[in-house]
Amino acid sequence: MNPPRDPRIDALLPQVAALLQRGAWADAAAAAERALARYPAHAELQRLHGLALWQLGRLAEARLALRHAEALAPGSLEVQCNLAGVETDGGDAEAAIARLRAALRRAPGHAAVLLGLGNALMAAARFAEARESFATATHGAPTHPGLRLNLAAAELELGHHEQALQHIGEALQLEPRLAEAHALRGHVLQAMGRHAEAAESHLRAERAAPRDPRHAFQAGVALDECGELERAAEAHARALELAPDFHAALAQLVFAKRRLYDWRGLDALGARLREAVAADQAIVPPFPFLAEETDAALQLRCARAFAADVDRQAAPLRRRLAFAAAAPAATAPIRVGFVSNGFNEHPIGRLLAPLLEALRDDGALEPHLFATAADDGGALRRRLAAAAALHDAAGLDAAAQARQVHAAGIEVLFDLRGYGAGANVGLFELHPAPVQVNWFAYPASSGAPWTDYLLADAMVLPPVLRAHFSEKVLRLPRCFMPVAALDGVAAPPPREACGLPAHGVVFASFGNSYKLTPDGFARFMLVLQEVPDGVLWLQTAGAAADARLREAAAALGVDPRRLVFQPRLPQPDYLARYAHVDLFLDTLPYNAHAHAADALAAGCPLLTRAGATFTGRVAASLVQHAGLPELVCADEASWLAMAVELGRQPGTLRELRALLRRRHGDAGLFDTRGFAADFRRAVQAIGARHRIGRPPADLDF
Repeated sequence: MNPPRDPRIDALLPQVAALLQRGAWADAAAAAERALARYPAHAELQRLHGLALWQLGRLAEARLALRHAEALAPGSLEVQCNLAGVETDGGDAEAAIARLRAALRRAPGHAAVLLGLGNALMAAARFAEARESFATATHGAPTHPGLRLNLAAAELELGHHEQALQHIGEALQLEPRLAEAHALRGHVLQAMGRHAEAAESHLRAERAAPRDPRHAFQAGVALDECGELERAAEAHARALELAPDFHAALAQLVFAKRRLYDWRGLDALGARLREAVAADQAIVPPFPFLAEETDAALQLRCARAFAADVDRQAAPLRRRLAFAAAAPAATAPIRVGFVSNGFNEHPIGRLLAPLLEALRDDGALEPHLFATAADDGGALRRRLAAAAALHDAAGLDAAAQARQVHAAGIEVLFDLRGYGAGANVGLFELHPAPVQVNWFAYPASSGAPWTDYLLADAMVLPPVLRAHFSEKVLRLPRCFMPVAALDGVAAPPPREACGLPAHGVVFASFGNSYKLTPDGFARFMLVLQEVPDGVLWLQTAGAAADARLREAAAALGVDPRRLVFQPRLPQPDYLARYAHVDLFLDTLPYNAHAHAADALAAGCPLLTRAGATFTGRVAASLVQHAGLPELVCADEASWLAMAVELGRQPGTLRELRALLRRRHGDAGLFDTRGFAADFRRAVQAIGARHRIGRPPADLDF
């Protein structure tokens, strides 16, 4: 029990409580400590001290203070709720659940206890039970909007989006300007793919709480997803202005500026981002970081930090699901799965379809596709479904997708997205298959404990880079990307209809805009200066971005009219236009990948140089295995000299095109059946290792 009332404590307690109310955690902790020196046996003072320490992240001290409070006031439900909160944050949600269930036995229906119990159940990934706890709590506190949001968060985790929106609507009826409600509504709408509405919800949250940088950041993410990149960049800039150490906002701002060719201040922002990753101060999405001028070691550091954070958050759900692989018959074909949002009209689907068709009839592998994007009804989707068992995973939450993979008995599961757009990290971190492989769309190490292997080749991942990959490495004897020669490409429209001059050399670089750096663009302009009749053909990045690039060309002494921008076109129309391209100019530090494969498959020569990372060596692998190693340059000077020389020799360019067309029939890069045989051996090898209980290992084929 507390000592007899002392009037002085009546003044101290409100002071500490007021500091806590304002979020002045350190001041509250200091004030409580001073008071405890005089009143060490005061339960409420001990509790407030514990609360302040909890908010400061000093969990061990907070637990000690709250246990003192518990000893002094064993019947206090507030102390029990606080202790449970500390246990939850400390990673022991199950202890918190047991504590709060005991408290409920003493006070059935107590709203605060039910709220704490729901939070602990959420942390333990027991989402259905959490929903019931929050729902019961609303009966005791029907006008509390926060409880409605907790209930909505549980429904979101369960994949019940409409129910989540309903509860958020109820919270907003109670408090229309509640920023957290608008923000949560934005997250639900994003999960539903309604990105424009999500952006508006996050912007409403920002208007309601303009000093909270999270709302501007989330608005930027949603605006990016619905294609409003200029507004997305502005939102990320607002978030960064409010919180200069908000590294996720910094990373997204840098990536947006790269895609917009907005190079103002980009060098300084990029340097800040790289320094933060190098100092282990930043957890940022790894994919945008690949566009930075860095090395494989720093790419791995970035990926590891991100993966460790994801792994920590996923641990409760992974423990609950606890997937265990069934032992297949020794003679059964290996069930191999591929997960992607690219099983429609998409580069991934186009490159994978011929491989699946080559694998279909031999019976050694049983391929399954898990499509995370809805069926577009197109011919490529039907082709893929005819070549493999296709599972519709669109609209499912990660746990449901993982159950789908596990139910199919997949032994070897390929992640075809990595950390890129449409990433499946939420699925793979649950480890639904015993062997998981990073391949194709994320050309670097995942740094993830859930990824066992990386599929590569000797050019993209030479021995000098091996130390910077967390996965075991599978090296194919050919390019790690399957590329099929194109038959019957349609004739293109006339040059003038494409915006090209009637005569002169056409250089092209159709890669994504973030791959064209200021230094890379300056190199392209040097080529145009030395080849006066040449033009540079690019994919449009939007009117404002294209205008910026024309301004940059003029600043470098090149007539901006020599830049020609191509709109995004249907695949057959896009491929047909390679007939007008004399030479594809590659980019660094991030090469063209799918576009490079398209160019070579369409018979267009490509000039590249091998960079310092997997990301910057893909085109070199493609060109080398296409039988044109002379187009892989050793350094920037030789690349520039060869680009100019070839630009001045259209006859040589025509000979290279003819040679490349002959290579289409000489196997090499375009040997789909040969690639399928190598791929089959690789999958059989890693599948067999798993079946006999051997751990993953580096393997060369």
